[in-house]
Amino acid sequence: MLAAGDDIDLKSYEPAMRHLIDNYISAEDSRKISVFGDLTLVELIVDRGVEFVKELPANLRKDKEAVAETIENNVRRLIVEERPTNPRYYEKMSVLLEEVIRQRKAAAISYEEHLKRIAEIAKRVKKPETTSEYPVGIDTRAQRALYDNLGKDEDLTISLDKKIKEEAPSDWRGNTIKKRLVLSLIKECIADEELAQEILLLVDKQGEY
Repeated sequence: MLAAGDDIDLKSYEPAMRHLIDNYISAEDSRKISVFGDLTLVELIVDRGVEFVKELPANLRKDKEAVAETIENNVRRLIVEERPTNPRYYEKMSVLLEEVIRQRKAAAISYEEHLKRIAEIAKRVKKPETTSEYPVGIDTRAQRALYDNLGKDEDLTISLDKKIKEEAPSDWRGNTIKKRLVLSLIKECIADEELAQEILLLVDKQGEY
């Protein structure tokens, strides 16, 4: 336990949360904020769940609206950042988040229930593999992205994933000719031109290929 006036390590907190702490913590507050290394706020929520809130200073915890909005904004930002890697999945996560926010603003759910639901969404956003939405054979990030954006067609996902991994030329990103070859591989599995182009953009975002 720190004595009044002791320093609190804020380097681990997202800028918005650090701003809140700067504004709400008093010199008399002797509660120590744990040091979490380089984890982001969303990672802390995934790691600690709703218990994370208990680590905040008492003065800050009292402003439930500020805490809720900060957490929501951080989860929303992560969804936006991750969306190109799996548009369908993160669009769904965005809808879930906005619904929880709507319920909070309408006072349709308690603060505690709001935190619980936000923590669940944060986990699904950060770790899609922890959900039960995917068949046993769909077990990599790239496969999940293909599966979600190919109408959840497991056979098509597995065959396209295999073809790209086995036949795509090395270092194809940034090389127009090689990229066309990858598109040709995709078209061998997908006849629709527009969908094939969309999947090429998706494949380009997957580090596995």
